[in-house]
Parts: sequence; structure tokens; C-alpha cells
Amino acid sequence: MAGRNGNDQLNTFLLAVTVVLLVLGSIFTKKLGAVLYPLMLVLLGYVYFRMFSRNVYRRQEENEKYLRWRMRAAASLRLRKERWQQRKDYKFFTCPSCKTVLRVPKGKGKIKLVCRKCGTSFIGRS
Repeated sequence: MAGRNGNDQLNTFLLAVTVVLLVLGSIFTKKLGAVLYPLMLVLLGYVYFRMFSRNVYRRQEENEKYLRWRMRAAASLRLRKERWQQRKDYKFFTCPSCKTVLRVPKGKGKIKLVCRKCGTSFIGRS
């Protein structure tokens, strides 16, 4: 494996997807299996291609893109969880011009909100 890419996080993710497709294809009907098995083979071929590739720089770029996507998805899920936990105490508004999320305590009635980022003011009901 000297000079080759080897296994990385993207390959691990693709292998997990391949295993899930294999299980789904074996559980469900033959028609779904007929669609999933070729897809699974293509993914498995891509995993081996990435693993044995000598173009390490390109494979590292692909892995970095995957890791950035995964971090954005995790941050989005974490934000949704935090907002869900705070839903009883706070109301969330989005600035109409810059789309920044503003958090206001509930029960204040009709208030004027000023975005801290761009300075736009708008009326909201908490």
C-alpha cells in the first residue's frame, strides 16, 4: 500500500452505505434488490478505486470535502436541537436582509428588533 491512498473517513462512510444497501436489497423484494445490487457494486468499486489510488492529493481533497459536509450537517443538527430545547423560553426571528437568527425571550409582546449584524430593524411578536 506504499504510495496509495488507503482507507479514510469517506471510504468508511461509503462502505457503511454499501452494507446498508446490501441489507436492504436482501430484505426487500426482488425488484428493489435488482436496483440496489448494481448501485452497491458501483459504490464498492469506487471504494476500492479510492483505496488503491496513487493520486493521494486528489483523494485527500475528496475526503476534506466530505469532512466539511459532515461538519456542516452536524452543526445544523446541533443548532436545531438547541433551538428545540429553547423553544419554551425564547422565540427565534430571522433578519429579512442578512438572514441572521435573532433570539428574543417569549412574553414581551410586540417588539422592535434590530439586527446586530446589519442594523436592519423590524417588528416582531414574541
